[in-house]
Amino acid sequence: EIEKFNILEATFIAMNRAIDGLDVTPDFALIDGNRVPKNIKIPCETIVKGDFKSASIAAASILAKVTRDRLMEEYDEKYPEYGYAKHKGYPTVAHREICKKIGPSPIQRKTFKY
Repeated sequence: EIEKFNILEATFIAMNRAIDGLDVTPDFALIDGNRVPKNIKIPCETIVKGDFKSASIAAASILAKVTRDRLMEEYDEKYPEYGYAKHKGYPTVAHREICKKIGPSPIQRKTFKY
């Protein structure tokens, strides 16, 4: 979806899916940033640097990071040549170099510039 739309639109889609996937509809959402997702179905407030200002946003950020790190460790088992367990998919110098050498892995955005 990042490839199809852009990262901001894909983020908005993910936020709406997250709300839709809950068993109980929240009364309110706090959003880290300055943009309200399109078509959001509940009242919300944006907070710039929300992970520093809101314990709820900070906790959600930690959960998201841990989930992403675990996913990248799984990808490392499938694509060990890319070193995902070490850099967790962030575009480090080493990761960029391996992508230049052997090309992007199947899980990478094709439009990302290395």
